[in-house]
Formats: sequence, structure tokens, C-alpha cells
Amino acid sequence: MNKRELDPKASPAAEFGALLRASREQRGWTQEHLAELVGCTSSYISALEHGRRKPSQQIATALDRAFGSGEQFLREWSTSGQRVLFEGFDEYLRSEAKAVALRLFEINIIPSLLQTPEYVHAYQAAPVLRGVATQEQADERTELLFRRQRALTQDPAPLVQVVIDEGALRRPIGGRDVMVAQLQHLEALAARPRFLVQVSPFSTGESRPFAHPITLLTMPNRTIVGYSETERRGFLERDPKTLADWTSEYDHLQVEALSRAASIEFIREVRKGFEHG
Repeated sequence: MNKRELDPKASPAAEFGALLRASREQRGWTQEHLAELVGCTSSYISALEHGRRKPSQQIATALDRAFGSGEQFLREWSTSGQRVLFEGFDEYLRSEAKAVALRLFEINIIPSLLQTPEYVHAYQAAPVLRGVATQEQADERTELLFRRQRALTQDPAPLVQVVIDEGALRRPIGGRDVMVAQLQHLEALAARPRFLVQVSPFSTGESRPFAHPITLLTMPNRTIVGYSETERRGFLERDPKTLADWTSEYDHLQVEALSRAASIEFIREVRKGFEHG
């Protein structure tokens, strides 16, 4: 039987799985034998090795004990939460690069694909100052974002539909000058033929469907791929029923949002507030 090759760079879980498989095969152990040593099932070991399951701290400790590897697996587990990208985002990026249409919704910040360089640098500097990210991680995220933004200018360019919550427009990332330039950039993007920018105002109240940012990608074969994030993790969604629900809710979001012309005028008024405030 052909053994499935692993790409350790695909995600933190895949990297952990590659280490686990290499350690097990180096000792000539079967998955069943390792499962007995660790106290789990062989199917769980298989899921770990293929990156389908994320390890727990307890399992990482048990693996170190079984292999006599000190704290190798525990260190791998602990650092997996400090990676540059959320798990699942690598796969999302591959889909984003092929998508013919993007539908974006953002709550607390301007959608990353629409951010100016000054806004990006200000936003990425904050976690470094708080001590929850390194400068190297911030630089990697920033460079990756700029590459994604450049892809929007390719020919043919994808259709981009964006709904931005009012709070993201009024949140002063980087200070007055940065926000003025950022809002001017949004106005310019909103005037492009293949960009539809809408604002979801506070007056929408409880009618706003989503509590987290949402991205819906339309692929060349017309299938839909979804992505969402919380503060700690991201996840790619391919379940047809869930995606049908998300698509329906996004349609509702657009209906409740301001029209294209009214949104541009709204952004302009918020910008003037920063200019004179």
C-alpha cells in the first residue's frame, strides 16, 4: 500500500505528524504498538500522523515518555500555537489564489486585502509591543499580506465584494493620518469596476448575521470555500450545508448594508471626521 506523503509545512498539525511518523518508523514500531504505549487508539495515532487531529498537551507528554525524547513533542506542541499563521490558513491561501470571486465581511478592522501599508504596519506592530508576537512573525505576516494584495491586480482580476462593519471604519488604527489615508484608499477601491464595497452601519443592530469575520471564495468550477477566524484559531469550511447557510446569511448582510453609493458617502464622512477631529 502506498504511504501518503506528508508536507510538514502545510500546518503545525502536519509538522507534528511528520515528526511523530519519523520517530515511530525510526524505531520500527507499528501505530498499534505506539497506541498501546501512549494509551490511545491506533486510529488516533494515524490521525495525528496525517495532520487530521491536533495533539493535546497530555498526548505530547505521553509521546515524549514513550519515545524517551525528553520534551521534544511537548516543545513542538507548545510552539505550534505561536506560528505565523492560523492552522487551516495555508490551505485557505491556496484556494484564495485560484478564486474568481471573493466575498469578505470584517468587524473590528479594515479587511486585510484592502489595508494600506501604513495601516498594516500599525496593526502588526501592536502584538509585538504586547509581547505576544515577535518582530519576525509580524514581518512575515506583513510580507504575505502584500503578496496577497498584489494578486488582486492580476489579469483577470477576481470579483471582490466587501461588507465592512461601521466599527472597523471608526477604530483609529495607527492614528489620525493613517486612518485618513486608509479611508481614502477605501473610497478609491470602491470606485473600481470589480470592487463592491458596502458598509454595515451600527443601525443594523441585531439584524447583522455574523459575529465573526467571514470569507467566501468562489472557485473556477463554481464551488464555494469558506473561512472564518476567532482570536485564537481559523478554520476552513467545505461542508455544503454550512456553506449554503453562510451564503444565504451573506446575501442578507448585503441587503441590510448600505448601497454602494451610500457606502462611499458614509466612508467619506467618517474620513472627514478624522480630518477635522
